[in-house]
This record gives sequence, C-alpha cells and structure tokens, in this order.
Amino acid sequence: MPGGLAALLDDVSIIARAAAASVDDVAAAAGRAGTKTAGVVIDDAAVTPSYVTGFSPARELPIIAKIAVGSVKNKLLILLPGALLLSEFLPQAIVFILMLGGCYLSYEGAEKIIEKLTGDKHGETVDEPIKNEKAFEKKRVDGAIRTDLILSAEIMAIALNEVAAETFVTRAIVLALVGLAVTAGIYGAVALIVKLDDIGLHLMKKPGDFAKKVGKLMLNAMPHILTILSVVGTAAMLWVGGGIILHGTHELGFQPLYGAAHGLEHAVETTTGALGGVLGWVAYATSSALLGLVLGAVIFFVLHKVFKLGHAEEQGEGAH
Repeated sequence: MPGGLAALLDDVSIIARAAAASVDDVAAAAGRAGTKTAGVVIDDAAVTPSYVTGFSPARELPIIAKIAVGSVKNKLLILLPGALLLSEFLPQAIVFILMLGGCYLSYEGAEKIIEKLTGDKHGETVDEPIKNEKAFEKKRVDGAIRTDLILSAEIMAIALNEVAAETFVTRAIVLALVGLAVTAGIYGAVALIVKLDDIGLHLMKKPGDFAKKVGKLMLNAMPHILTILSVVGTAAMLWVGGGIILHGTHELGFQPLYGAAHGLEHAVETTTGALGGVLGWVAYATSSALLGLVLGAVIFFVLHKVFKLGHAEEQGEGAH
C-alpha cells in the first residue's frame, strides 16, 4: 500500500475516533471500515481530476467544490440510508446493486479507451469548441457526481461489511464518519493536485532562486501529472468495475472468473519471491481491469452500435 494512501487512511481512522471519542466501539469500527476502503479511495482520487482538466484555472476549485458537495449528498442522503435499509431488510440485494455499478464503471473506462483509439467522441469535449460553457460544466459535474456515486457505493459497501455485526445506530454513525472523512481526504487531495500549476507560478514570482526552480519544476510537471492521472483514472474505472463484478459473481456462487483471477494472483505471489505480495496484487488488479475492459466494450457496443444512443445524441446536437 502506498505510503501516502496509508497516511490518508490513518487520518480517516483518527478523524473517526476523535469524532466518536466517547463511544469506543464506534471509533474502533470506523477505523476498521476506513482502512478497508483503501483501493477505492485511490480510484476516486485518480478519476476526479479528469473532470476539471481543460477548464480555466478560475473554474477548477468551484467545480471541485460542486463535485465534493455532490459526493457528500451521495453518501449521506442516498447511500447511507439505502445501505442501512438494505442491510436491515434486503441484504441480498446489495451485491446486485454493486454489480450494476461495476458495469457502469467498466463502460465508462472502456468508452474512454475506445474514444481515444478511434477518435469517435460522444458529445462535447474540452478539445472542441464549447457552445455553452455553463451547460458543459454542469454536464461534467453531473458526470463526475454519477461516477462518484458508484465509487462511493463501493466505499460504503466495504465499510458496511466491516460493521455488519454492530448495532443499527453504530453502523449509521460509522458509515457517516467514513463517508465524510474519505470525501474530505479525496477532494482535498484533488484540489491540491489541480492547483499545483498555480502554486508553481506563485513560487516563480518569489525572489529566491530555489523557490523559482521549484516553481518551474512544478509548472513543467503539471501537464505530465494530469496525463498520468487521466490514464490512472481510466485504469481505475476498469480495475474497480471488473473487481466488483469478480467479487459479485463469487458472492452469487459462480466461481470460474473469481477463481481464475485469484489463482493467477497466488501463482505470481509464489514465484516472485520478496516482491510476491506486490506483484500478486498487480496480477489480480490487471485481471480485474481486463474483465472490466471486455465487459465495458460489450456494453459500449450494445449502447452505441445496436441502440445508436451516441449517434442519436450527436444528430440531435447537429440539428441545433
């Protein structure tokens, strides 16, 4: 686990424990639940910057703030009550809801790759003239909040699984604490990432040579950082989407896919010595991403080639 992520998750646990200092069982449960969300926290932090890439610097933080507010609403107004009700009355439905989310993430990731390879865009992008900036920004924010809903659902489901044996009230408090702490960590990190170039410009105006060099380094590195994050974000969608499907099929009793992925992970672990743990994880994540890519490509083909959804939207835009 990367050190920065471990530190973030430690902070999540500390925040949770501090907020519930008078209730030891809640604090302990929040710490366990927060740590288990590690993988999805990475994915959410990697995916989000792509939604503000290409906008003017003045709009970056307001857009992130809108997405963060939407994320809090996702977690507290939709997912928290939904998770608690399902855990009480229909726990078997959770796996199906998560698998639908996995399909959506797989589709999103596959669509980005297919568009990159073919140059066939579905709707406006920041590379094209934008006719209505406010409408385009709203579309980007809405898209980010939808993706956040899926990733947040995975976070809440993982956290819920860790506190399934706790009381209803404890579960509610833990899910709320984890949701708020993870949201603050993710979008605080995203805000810092997208403003690195502005920080670099500020340092370049300082009188000291060292500050100028650091500022120039940050400024020059920013395009590469955003490109890397875009790639990581796409891979993360496929990795998490495919991983949700693998876990879901396992929960439903269909073992071939899950067994093959974990068999590959175990084989890599046992043959690579000291790096076995890391390389085994990479093997499993790659298997998940490949499954997500195949599934997402099938969904893309059905939506855009069979039902012509993308073409219908483009024709509608052209008519205007």
